[in-house]
Amino acid sequence: MAKQLQARRLDGVAYNPWVEMAQLTSQYEAVNLGQGFPDFPPPDFAVEAFRQAVTGDFMLNQYTRGFGYPPLTEILASFFGKLLGQEIDPSKEVLVTVGAYGALFTAFQALVDEGDEVIIFEPYFDCYETMTLMAGGCPMFVPLKPTPAQKGELASSNWQLDPEELASKFTPRTKMLILNTPNNPLGKVFSREEVELVARLCQQHDVVCVSDEVYQWLVYDGCQHHSIASLPGMWERTLTIGSAGKTFSATGWKVGWVLGPDALVRHLRTVHQNSIYHCPTQAQAAVAQSLERERDHFGQPSSYFIQLPRDMQSRRDHVVRSVQQVGLRPMNPQGSYFFMADISDFRNKIPDLPGAEDEPFDQRFIKWMIKEKGLVALPVSFFYSKQHQKQFDHYIRFCFVKNESTLQAMDEKLQQWKEQLGA
Repeated sequence: MAKQLQARRLDGVAYNPWVEMAQLTSQYEAVNLGQGFPDFPPPDFAVEAFRQAVTGDFMLNQYTRGFGYPPLTEILASFFGKLLGQEIDPSKEVLVTVGAYGALFTAFQALVDEGDEVIIFEPYFDCYETMTLMAGGCPMFVPLKPTPAQKGELASSNWQLDPEELASKFTPRTKMLILNTPNNPLGKVFSREEVELVARLCQQHDVVCVSDEVYQWLVYDGCQHHSIASLPGMWERTLTIGSAGKTFSATGWKVGWVLGPDALVRHLRTVHQNSIYHCPTQAQAAVAQSLERERDHFGQPSSYFIQLPRDMQSRRDHVVRSVQQVGLRPMNPQGSYFFMADISDFRNKIPDLPGAEDEPFDQRFIKWMIKEKGLVALPVSFFYSKQHQKQFDHYIRFCFVKNESTLQAMDEKLQQWKEQLGA
């Protein structure tokens, strides 16, 4: 056709780096510590809940309420209402979406208009920028900055907000701020002081906060997650996003949700009813039953929300120790599936990396590591705006939420690498 086919909102957002990484992983049959998904099963009670949803009530094969299966919206409202200190209306203040990704897209489409500015902390989950641009908005980036390591130890907690820089990003055009805690890819859990700073600025400038809290149960070393919607004056201007995939280690179920005041959520419902309209009933039923089970076990040793972070902390420690033996410098994460590792020392050790000279160093390093060492991680420059990529292109991201066989395969690859270093 002679006419331009794609809409203008797709300009500049068509390239997806994940596709290339997936192709390289498959081509070289490398050990995948890149993509953020567990390769172990969900807990038995969640699998059983899904089995019952599929084989039990035949009406679960049909449509349910478009904005969420009622038992699911009810348990979300009651469970998270207690955590946030709110009486949440399950019919108006909860929206079930196709994963947290769907929740984010719905929020951007519902609230961001042409020319609106959206504040995004770097490093960031890469869809935040793309979704801002597709909605016609202008992303405004605030990089977290590493401070000197305490006792020589690298840690995600060393990366801090600059209060003055953050305050300078608010203008009369600022519509939204995205807060992701625990953060992907850094693994940082924002402190209460940092969350309070964000809250004060959002209230001062009348800005909506979208709080992506999909990793809220995955915090380590006694660290505490703080939900910004629980702070005074923030419920009415916050959308809190969650994920059953991250909560119950079932990312393929694609069940997410948004919690917030009706004054905000009603606009998301408008987008939802004119796009997706409805999410799979059986998956929602399984999530509802799983959350009911967690409500009954909450705070007890039998709670999955206690067992999962304990087990993942052990796997985190394993992978952090293992990658150090080849000269990678990991930053211990406070939460999430991920940690970042510093690869600065390899700039001089491997001068002839594949790729174009203007390509960020971490992207070239990853291609080399996949082809030559059989290990997959992700370049952290994927998680930065173009103006900041070169400043932070000496980090890579590992996912440690993997089963024992994957970790064993990783150890074998790293041992081979170590032996090559000693040759």
